[in-house]
Amino acid sequence: MTNTKRKKAIVVLEDGISFTGFSFGATGTASGEVVFNTSLSGYQEILTDPSYKGQIVTMTYPLIGNYGVNKEDVESRRPFVEGFIVKECSRIASNWRSCDTLDNYLKENNIIGIEGVDTRAITRHTRLQGAMKAVISSEDLDVENLLKKVRASKGLVGKDLVNEVSCKEIYQWNNEGEYHVVVIDCGVKLNILRSLALNNCRVSVVPANTSSVEILKLNPDGIMLSNGPGDPEPLTYVVKTIRELLGKIPVFGICLGQQLLGLALGGRTYKLKFGHHGANQPVKDLKTGKIDITAQNHGFCVDIESLNKDEVEITHINLNDNTLEGLRHRKLPVFSVQYHPESCPGPHDAQYLFKNFIEMIEENKH
Repeated sequence: MTNTKRKKAIVVLEDGISFTGFSFGATGTASGEVVFNTSLSGYQEILTDPSYKGQIVTMTYPLIGNYGVNKEDVESRRPFVEGFIVKECSRIASNWRSCDTLDNYLKENNIIGIEGVDTRAITRHTRLQGAMKAVISSEDLDVENLLKKVRASKGLVGKDLVNEVSCKEIYQWNNEGEYHVVVIDCGVKLNILRSLALNNCRVSVVPANTSSVEILKLNPDGIMLSNGPGDPEPLTYVVKTIRELLGKIPVFGICLGQQLLGLALGGRTYKLKFGHHGANQPVKDLKTGKIDITAQNHGFCVDIESLNKDEVEITHINLNDNTLEGLRHRKLPVFSVQYHPESCPGPHDAQYLFKNFIEMIEENKH
């Protein structure tokens, strides 16, 4: 974007580090946890991923917005990020599907953006020091004042963000398919629903606070535990529902869904130093030795050592830090992964997991 009549903006981290740049998108002040995403493209999918509720996203790729925005590449009903940090927001939006600019899109959805900052420095700082609370503002440029605001703000730990992104009523995603799958919506990405539909599933979506009794009344063949934002530990109501469903019906968990499943199986979760956010995370299948490049977006993880290995098998690990990326129950039709097999954005290496889910449903029917 050009520097003519640019409005300044600032990001202040809770440790006192600040970065000054220029405003784009909406004007105002917002707080959240600042994280970095290493994807080269897919910014519209990232913006509309409900898992980013409560977070300010820094894109490591320097030029963002060059292909504009469109009506197809959305992963939920609206953007959920608290703020957006880029090195340069492209003033040219060129793509045959583009219907608007990133700048206008953020304005329309009241998302504050900042460009012209050193995103490499922000990324390096948060990688070394860990993800931390931050404030982004285009109306208040006083560092000390913003530092007080960010230190007074509540972080992600112990906060139920799922209640803010989950649907409020049960709805039917599609009406055709041999297998009926109920998705517990903790902040589900639309491509999870699309992927299930492409695998011959009729998909019903239920709010995160739906009881196991209500879910079983829908007579599903399988249960999908969706992705979602923030800390899994406050979501005791979802964990209770999962415990009551285990052994009665096949279950497949994705991202937050794995963390909730881990808690339901008696494990513990913890906060990662800076999380996994991007479309290039290497994951190893411990059974086959195969390595998938995966899309990920999470700041919490299941503690491997907290799981009962007599009941739970570790199936996948992250090759960057050896954290848990997949598990399955040794006796029950239950498995999960920490990454996103539906991608969007990201590689398609792990889409076979949806077929594995269908095979598990088939086996459970016989």
